[in-house]
Amino acid sequence: MLLIDRKAAPIAQPLLPPAIPPFESFVSGAGIVEAASENIALGTMVSATVDTILVKKGDIVPQGQPLFTLTSDQAEADLKTKRALLDVAKTALEQEKASLKYALDELNLVNQLEDKRGVTKEELINRQDNVLIAQKGVENAEAGVKSAQTQVDESQVILNFYTVKAPIDCEIMQINIRPGEYAAASALGSSFPSSTSSASPLMLIGNVNRYHIRVDIDENDAWRFNKDQPAVAFLRGNAQYHTSLKFEYLEPYVVPKRSLTGDPTERVDTRVLQVIYSYDPKSLPAYLGQEVDVYIRAAKVSSDVQYGGPLPVSR
Repeated sequence: MLLIDRKAAPIAQPLLPPAIPPFESFVSGAGIVEAASENIALGTMVSATVDTILVKKGDIVPQGQPLFTLTSDQAEADLKTKRALLDVAKTALEQEKASLKYALDELNLVNQLEDKRGVTKEELINRQDNVLIAQKGVENAEAGVKSAQTQVDESQVILNFYTVKAPIDCEIMQINIRPGEYAAASALGSSFPSSTSSASPLMLIGNVNRYHIRVDIDENDAWRFNKDQPAVAFLRGNAQYHTSLKFEYLEPYVVPKRSLTGDPTERVDTRVLQVIYSYDPKSLPAYLGQEVDVYIRAAKVSSDVQYGGPLPVSR
């Protein structure tokens, strides 16, 4: 005879207890750890093949240090051509200056004569005109040198695009390129490519002297948020690790929720107010990109409060 056990299955308990809110009344939200400068997605101004990667993941680099280079044979050849044209323009300028000196010498010979009866008026006018023509030739050659120098500077700027440098003092958080790969100028992916797009940034960097936590507060609780109230972040997986937070700023525009926590009651069609806090990285063993639970003290909600006065009565 088959007996069916009607006893209810025991509820599975979490391996570690969840965080206990430190405030009696609070606003909570999921936060993502990010760099203090926000996560900077690096791209390139030109499309070319990656030549050399000059840094490693986790490196701390100063502002202006080269991070990677692209193959720049064509840009280097163009720069050499422009420099050659600049040399030609400078040579033309020296020739025009020599012509001006010759014309001035010819005119001075006449002007230094005590008796000018041996020089016709037409000859004197011709020599004066030759000086004016030579002066204009020098001016034109100088303009040619400036134009050629401008083209050299432009080619140098374009060549500099093939070496991507650190815009700030930062840490290398991600490297998504390898030598030989093609880097397109439009490949400026999201700072969080896994949640918003399939395109990844060529490199992800950020200032990590302090960490920021970007907290998503549900729009239904946004009115309860007070930046002057204390806030605490708890590490997921081990609520014993927590730290107090310092308010930095908030994004005044409410945006659609993009960071999903996996909670079965979570709505994906809601909008959130993004609030940014900071903390010392030494106070919490969290990694960049990791999610934490944040609790912010808030005033209690009274069910007796009415807003906007009584509802109108239809007649």
